[in-house]
Amino acid sequence: MQSVLTAIQKTDIELGAFVSVAGDEAVREAELADARIREEGPAVFDRQPLLGITVSVKDLIQTGDLPTARGSLLENRRPRADAPSVARLRAAGAIVIGKTTTSEYGWSASTVSRVAPPTRNPWDLELSAGGSSGGAAAAVAAGLGSGALGTDGAGSIRIPSAFCGVVGYKPSFAKVPYVPACADRLSHQGPIARTVPDVIELASVITGGHPQDPDSMLGVHELPRQRRRLRIGWIEFPGTSPEVRRVSEQGLDALAAQGHRVERIEVPFRDPYPALVDILAASDAAGTSPADEEWCDPGRLAIVRHGRTLSAATVMRAEEVRLALRTTLHQIFDRYDLLAMATVPIEPIDPHAIGPDWASRPEDLLWLAWTPAAYPFNMTGQPAVSLPAGLTRAGLPVGLQLVGPFGADDLVLSAARRLEADLGPLPAAPDRVTERIL
Repeated sequence: MQSVLTAIQKTDIELGAFVSVAGDEAVREAELADARIREEGPAVFDRQPLLGITVSVKDLIQTGDLPTARGSLLENRRPRADAPSVARLRAAGAIVIGKTTTSEYGWSASTVSRVAPPTRNPWDLELSAGGSSGGAAAAVAAGLGSGALGTDGAGSIRIPSAFCGVVGYKPSFAKVPYVPACADRLSHQGPIARTVPDVIELASVITGGHPQDPDSMLGVHELPRQRRRLRIGWIEFPGTSPEVRRVSEQGLDALAAQGHRVERIEVPFRDPYPALVDILAASDAAGTSPADEEWCDPGRLAIVRHGRTLSAATVMRAEEVRLALRTTLHQIFDRYDLLAMATVPIEPIDPHAIGPDWASRPEDLLWLAWTPAAYPFNMTGQPAVSLPAGLTRAGLPVGLQLVGPFGADDLVLSAARRLEADLGPLPAAPDRVTERIL
């Protein structure tokens, strides 16, 4: 605990992964964990499997001991209490070391806000960590904690995990309770860690229904698929850079070498982006009063103002697109067990930007259009995991995404674990950060 807190103090000035950091109380928790381990030995981990493990929590997720600003200057009127996922991590023995950065309310796939400097990429501090769980992914990549809890409404766990060279898992919708629940039904909570087994361990603790999230109480059901030789559809989305293609296809080769039947296929659905824009904009507009505009992130405000122009009929048509996409993907998974693709088609962007140049003006409503492999699977609620495929020639991580049928989380994670073992680990990033700072 002392080493992690010291490392945060030394490196986070330039990295910008944290908005608040635990102090003496976290050290006391670590001392108590040491005492339990001395007294009970390994048996203590049967009751508290994460005892002493250091985790961070995204600033969108409520915590009782640390303030939650939600990346915004606006007042957060939500109760200051642990969200169910945080309470479960603590009950399993994990120690929360701090709150990590996000864009305001997680609106963009970057980590730029009015409450903190932009979060930078541990592999190159002149580039973005991605977002909106950018602080979570950057912290894990830089060794500032063993794991992190993030949120994903349109790729916000998987995008920064790909940019930062770590593993990010978006569970099937409602598998992990999201409290307060989001009316748009796009947002998921999930873990980020250095390895797939670590993600699986964290996920096992936070999974399960909670009465404050009615969707989570319905349960997630899917018939298990036990085939050892999987049928995998490989997709390349438009705009994929040559370097991302070269590195991500190492994953294609590894999957084929494992004996799976891998087929290159065209993107099997129409781009649902216009519908996503209307659903997100309507939701943001519903939660933002005109009196609050002066305190809002100017970029998010452009989305809010678009949302105020939408009719109920327009939003319902967007929901029809979502339903059609779910039907299409269900049919696709009658033919394939998994889909695989590069998580993000481009390399990391400027740390101050919300996207590449062509998507950098919020008023153009393209703020998420550059992540076409991420947001469709929020609209369908399917499980997806991003893991490192390798490094570009410039030494930047590239993420590989596996997507499964709704509820087939075990299949997605087991395939990712086996793929990770064959691709091998990335070298550690923190040395580069430390060298620059010290």
